[in-house]
Amino acid sequence: MQRRHFLATSLAASAATLTDSLAAQTAASSSRELYQLRRYHLQSGPQIKLTQSYFADALIPALTRMGLGPIGAFSLQYGPETPAFYLLIPSQSAELLATLDLHLAEDVAFLKAAEPFWSAPATAPPFERIDTSLLQAFAGWPKLAIPAIKGKRIFQLRTYESPSHAAHVRKIEMFHSGEFEIFQNAGCNPVFFSDTLIGPRMPSLTYMLSYSDLAALDKGWQAFVSDPAWKKLSSSPRYNYEAIVSNISNLILSPLPSSQI
Repeated sequence: MQRRHFLATSLAASAATLTDSLAAQTAASSSRELYQLRRYHLQSGPQIKLTQSYFADALIPALTRMGLGPIGAFSLQYGPETPAFYLLIPSQSAELLATLDLHLAEDVAFLKAAEPFWSAPATAPPFERIDTSLLQAFAGWPKLAIPAIKGKRIFQLRTYESPSHAAHVRKIEMFHSGEFEIFQNAGCNPVFFSDTLIGPRMPSLTYMLSYSDLAALDKGWQAFVSDPAWKKLSSSPRYNYEAIVSNISNLILSPLPSSQI
């Protein structure tokens, strides 16, 4: 009788613990930001000025009216296929990010300010193509952080592709096992860390770091790779028995005048 009572009590306690754990995971997931990351492929010439004006005078003000932000607007400085602009839009709602253009089409002030860009003729298109990805912030870094750097600054946008889903999960786990703190201690100024939910070259993750200039970037990475905590983490058998990252995209961006980041 006592044994049955003990088993029933243990099962009830286990069930309560599991329920609490699931509730905590659900709460943590709901607090994680989502990001729409857009890349505007451009041609040198009128497209650059037209798109900059569109961001500053129409799109970013309209997104701010929707309660979205801070919005990041960047120009690609070092990377393939320049010129290109990047737009980072944070939100708690996947539905809102998925229907942004429909909402914009109902904003009279936006449509008036966006007219030169939205209604440009096919003979003089405002851009070549737009690539869009939907990202979700890591549980360990659930919200975008505005860098404390004032004045001139640059941003590093890095994407890690993995050869399998298992390797991708281990790489995300690696960030949560100390990599956030190593970046901070190295002076790399993290902005966001995210998993790709929808986009090209999956499975992949994307994160952004900020620096005052290229010299600070080099100094930060030297400090990162020299950190004993990184050497210990990267040499762990869980992470180094085979390659868990198969390709890295490394872009250097500068903020446009309209950027809120």
